[in-house]
Amino acid sequence: MPTPDSPVVLPEWISPGNTHPNSRYQDPIWSVAPLIDNPGTGMGKIHWKNCPEPLRDEVKLVAWTMINGQRRPTYLQTRGVQARGRTSAPHMRASCWEWMRLARWLHKRQIMSLGACTEAERRAYAGERLGQVSRDSAAILCTRLTDLWAFDQLSARPSGISRPPWETDGVDDFLPAADTAGQGENATEPLDPLVLGPLLTWAIRVVDDFADDILAAWTQRCCLANQAAANTATPQTLAALERWLLPLAQAGGPLPASPVGNTFRAARSYVAALTGASVPQTARFIQRHDLHRVAAKRPGPCPLDVPVTGRINGRPWREHLDFHEAEELMRHLSTAAAIICLYLTGMRPQEVQGLRSGCCPEPEPTADGTRGRHLIRSRHYKNVTDDDGNHISAGEVRRVPWVAITPVVHAIRVLERMVPPGELLLSAAHHGTCGKQGALKKETLTKRIESFVDWANREAQTHGLPDQTIPEDPHGPIRMGRFRRTLAWHIARRPGGLIALAIQYGHMRTVLDARTSSGYGSRSRRGIHAVLDVETALAAADTAARLRDRAAAGEKISGPAARRALTAAAHAPRFEGRHVPRTFAKKASAFLARDGIVLYDNPDAFPICAFKHDNALCEPEPGATAPRQYDCRPGCGNTVRTDTHARLLSERADEIDQLANHAPHPIGQRLRANANRLRATAATHDATAQPAEALT
Repeated sequence: MPTPDSPVVLPEWISPGNTHPNSRYQDPIWSVAPLIDNPGTGMGKIHWKNCPEPLRDEVKLVAWTMINGQRRPTYLQTRGVQARGRTSAPHMRASCWEWMRLARWLHKRQIMSLGACTEAERRAYAGERLGQVSRDSAAILCTRLTDLWAFDQLSARPSGISRPPWETDGVDDFLPAADTAGQGENATEPLDPLVLGPLLTWAIRVVDDFADDILAAWTQRCCLANQAAANTATPQTLAALERWLLPLAQAGGPLPASPVGNTFRAARSYVAALTGASVPQTARFIQRHDLHRVAAKRPGPCPLDVPVTGRINGRPWREHLDFHEAEELMRHLSTAAAIICLYLTGMRPQEVQGLRSGCCPEPEPTADGTRGRHLIRSRHYKNVTDDDGNHISAGEVRRVPWVAITPVVHAIRVLERMVPPGELLLSAAHHGTCGKQGALKKETLTKRIESFVDWANREAQTHGLPDQTIPEDPHGPIRMGRFRRTLAWHIARRPGGLIALAIQYGHMRTVLDARTSSGYGSRSRRGIHAVLDVETALAAADTAARLRDRAAAGEKISGPAARRALTAAAHAPRFEGRHVPRTFAKKASAFLARDGIVLYDNPDAFPICAFKHDNALCEPEPGATAPRQYDCRPGCGNTVRTDTHARLLSERADEIDQLANHAPHPIGQRLRANANRLRATAATHDATAQPAEALT
């Protein structure tokens, strides 16, 4: 039995580098931070006030047993690999929350002991609780409620809670039906293309064009603040205040001011740094001459002596950088770098949060004198366990590194200038949240991304760039987890680069599909491949549905693969919306492996590709299940076109002719030749297209 002063987490479960304070058994709030070594995980707590007092001691003892114990081997043998070993601290905390929910339910029914809960009451609770959630969530809740029984048996003083009924009757009878609205769905929506385009544009602009200015401004701002804090009051500094500050106020011009809420006050630290006065002396001088009132009426800037090198459309992005703006700009700079890393690597959020300075060294020269690719050495955290199946909170170094493209390298270099060597790139202690440990958490980064969007939209208005404003996403806040699925969405549906930089991933699809390569995104387990498979399968199903609809509407079809494409479209599934079951990843992989009958749309070249590996002229890698859509070539045996494609080809040719009329002669000639090729392709379709009935 634990005593009131027993530690909540016994020493054997705390890693050597973990310095988080440990709670005591008698404490009303337990911290699980001693179990957490993942820098991106929040330091959760268990609040025992949420458990009814008559049941609190029993639930508390089971919780302590779970935190410090292990399930019996005989128990684990009947539950497969996924039930082995100790779970993570967040899972333990979630189990405690669920046990407290059950305790509150029992307390309302005047049941004051876990052992007094009968099987009928367990069934009643299960029917009420499990019907509120999806099937996947209900299965997890059953596991947590089963753990209450299992760890109660292991405790020094079991309460005698009965075995859950699904342990004897089977869990399926207690779970919601698989076709209910709340079934296990992947609710992570890709970011809307109209949102991601300008968001990525502003993020790259801030990192590539503004970073030097912002970092220089921050350095000088810190120097001025430190200088002001170190100044001492003397008669000479008082005279300097009178010579510098009073004439500004008396002349009726703006006074250096700092924003405070919805008003302004005279900028004490800035004025103190420039005059050599101490901050208290400056404050008294301002108060004596009522300069706060003057600053509120005539607020002026606090310019820093930093050259402005960044440009927007060839013009400086600022007249000057301001003392009070530097901190906000530093926050936006780190946010912009995080956005680039989240989207342009395909990493999970926790993997980005775990990156450290030095993770992406300069590549060594190759034998031919060129430099290799930039590689990111990082840790991953999901499903990392030791040989006994115990969760390892610190994760492990990825066996295969990520490959970083240029914008990611720039973002990492900027973050490395903001933190000490070896420190987390998104260290909370170095990014404006002093006193915090680990990396910036998801909630903080989500708020900072929202703030970055607001700032970028103000900048777009200031600089006359209405086409670069970032609209509100129709599916809600721009959360960290959405970037990864968005990358897969753009690889699957935007191979020609309609979104900024997306073309850099068009040539990666074959590498991703080959599975055996050590290229971009490769992992010892599926990782981003599963996300990409889902998006590619959904895109292919949408393409098949459009082909069916166009054929049914009477459009004619041409191309060497027309008959095969119609057959494929007739048997392809149709999906409504973008919410997909978690189990769909395996089905998506099998769906894409059907060589010759998977349809890929190409919105830039205006064909459908009925991809058959041996027919493809785009030279896909061995084992690839998708074409190189950025390298679509005329005459390919996989090509299919409809009347809509022919119309779009003609419209595109007209647009190119308009561009040619305003281009220099050599460029205009090339543009017109391209337009003529597009019209010839459309004419070939018109001459050879047949209705669907003639092809089937």
